[in-house]
Amino acid sequence: MKMLFDFFPVLLFFAAYKFYDIYIATAVLIAASAVQTFGSRLMTGRFEKAHLITLALVALFGGATLLLHDEIFIKWKPSVINWLFGIVFIGSHFIGKKTIIERMMGGNIELPARLWSRLNLAWAVFFLSLGFLNIYVAFSFDTDTWVNFKMFGLMGLTFAFIIAQSIYLMRHMPAEQLSKKE
Repeated sequence: MKMLFDFFPVLLFFAAYKFYDIYIATAVLIAASAVQTFGSRLMTGRFEKAHLITLALVALFGGATLLLHDEIFIKWKPSVINWLFGIVFIGSHFIGKKTIIERMMGGNIELPARLWSRLNLAWAVFFLSLGFLNIYVAFSFDTDTWVNFKMFGLMGLTFAFIIAQSIYLMRHMPAEQLSKKE
C-alpha cells in the first residue's frame, strides 16, 4: 500500500498527461505531491524526507515549467532527484558509522559491513545512472516517449533493480535468517 502511495503523484501525472497535456499534468503533479507529503504527515505524524525533497523539486521545476511554459524543466526533475539520492548514498559512506541503505534496512536483515557498503554503492550507481538515462530520453525523444519512459521505464527499472537486490541479498543471508522470513 505504501508503494502505491509513493507512486501516487507519478500515476496522476501520467493520467493527466494522457487526457490533457504536459502543463495540466505538471500542475496535477505539484498538487498530488503536496497531498502526498501532507497526507503522509497526517497518517504518520511526521514528514518523510524523501517526500519533502520531492515536493520541493516538483514545486521548483514544475513551477518553472508552468511559469515559463517550457516543458524542459519538468523533464529535468527526475534526473535531479535521482542524482541527489545517488549523492546521498555516496555521502553516507563517509558520514556516520552506517551507510544509508543499512540505516533503512538494517533493522530487518543482518549483513556484513562490506555487503552493506556494496549494496549502498549499487544503489548510488543505480540512481546516478537513472538520472543520466532520463536526460538522454528527455533530449533524444518527444514528450510522449519521455512520459511513457518516466512512467514505465523508470518504474520498471526500479522494480527490476529491487528484485535483483533481493536475489543478491538472499544469496548472502545466513540460512537461519532466511527461515525467519518465510
